[in-house]
Amino acid sequence: MYTIKEATVNDAETIHQLANEIWWPTYSPILTADQIEYMLADRYATDILANQITQGEQTYLLVMDDEQPVAFAGFSPDETNPEIYRLHKLYSLPATRGKGVGKMLLNAIYERVLAAGKNILELNVHRQNQAKSFYEKMGFKIIQEVDIPFGPYFLNDYIMHKEL
Repeated sequence: MYTIKEATVNDAETIHQLANEIWWPTYSPILTADQIEYMLADRYATDILANQITQGEQTYLLVMDDEQPVAFAGFSPDETNPEIYRLHKLYSLPATRGKGVGKMLLNAIYERVLAAGKNILELNVHRQNQAKSFYEKMGFKIIQEVDIPFGPYFLNDYIMHKEL
């Protein structure tokens, strides 16, 4: 049975380890190994995650299968529009896909966004990421196509939007 807990600074290493386990099978078909390594180092270093949690820059949720972490999500109010929340990260171990873990995480995020008095959730998803179809099933709509410089790379994304 899956449960959700809000991550603390003590969970930064767990999120780091999950990201490393999840990113390779998720992104190897669409990104180079160099880009995956670069992005993991930039976004998922334990000290970066710990700082985000400590500073309140992002709220992280962990999905636990008994005592084992199997998925995580990170979200926050949008930096440019306080009426919008941004889903920065939502990842689950490949073995959990199709088992309702992503939907469970999104529902928990929806509750927190609505409790904050907001009703819009946006995210970026790589245009070739299979997660795009999951987000569409969950009611997200593509509102923009963007190519965002990211170090020596580009993030070739869709911005997706959902009114809660």
